[in-house]
Amino acid sequence: MEKTVLIVDDEKNIVDILSFNLKKEGFEVVPAYDGKSALEQYSLKRPDLILLDVMLPVLDGFEVCRRIREKDRTTPIIMLTAREEETDKVLGLDLGADDYITKPFSIRELQARVRANIRRTADGTEAQSDAREHVALMIDTERYDVFINGKGAELTQREFELISFLAASPGKVFSREELLHDVWQYEYFGDLRAVDVAVRRLREKIEEDPSQPRYVITKRRVGYYFEA
Repeated sequence: MEKTVLIVDDEKNIVDILSFNLKKEGFEVVPAYDGKSALEQYSLKRPDLILLDVMLPVLDGFEVCRRIREKDRTTPIIMLTAREEETDKVLGLDLGADDYITKPFSIRELQARVRANIRRTADGTEAQSDAREHVALMIDTERYDVFINGKGAELTQREFELISFLAASPGKVFSREELLHDVWQYEYFGDLRAVDVAVRRLREKIEEDPSQPRYVITKRRVGYYFEA
């Protein structure tokens, strides 16, 4: 079955170029040119992935991302931005975007990231039943839920995949590059800051004191590991 990509950008030439190349990859493409129509097309088509520009008429990409994440934690969102400021990129990730690509970008890079995000989402739906408990934290990989002291943590899919991956190998330190490869499933593309932001957001949801984490621990100059 064809996977659907919603492309949201107010520059028609960019939408046309992305549509042409993604269609060659076998994707169905749905275009939108402003934030309001993006939300309408999302509700109508329920795409498998969203390419979302930051600078949009009516509603900007940050607001579109926020509204989608209020009701959908799993559909991958890749932000497209011409801005270089790190704060803008971090804001998108904080709002629940899975990744960002800075314009101008190569079509090859974009295609690789689209494939990786759709592949990991498909793999997640086929995960075998499993539940892991670590004192007050329980990870249920069948229901894609994490509970802290019996209360749901409300993680995004990326955050769930990150904690589940780390918890499967307690005590083992993973570098940021390894996490990009194994969790983000990026072979050679990706910004290491995306890992740090995801870890920070995860800690805010599962740790009693995010500044003194109990579960997701930093190994200085190396990476992260799960403390059982």
